Amino acid sequence: MTIPTEKEVGAIAIAAGVLVDREVAARIANSIRPALDAFAPIAGTLPFDLEPSAFVLVQISKVSR
Repeated sequence: MTIPTEKEVGAIAIAAGVLVDREVAARIANSIRPALDAFAPIAGTLPFDLEPSAFVLVQISKVSR
């Protein structure tokens, strides 16, 4: 698992339509690090069927039947 840098956080924020300066992006990157560190031991071990965006696809296919 990669820990996002302030540059990556800034790019994600811009993509979401939110402008943040470098200091705010650095604080965001530092504040989410503990949560990402907590999930690091199981990163990459969850099966792909638990991936959230697949849920919508499954629900759509059930409704359209």
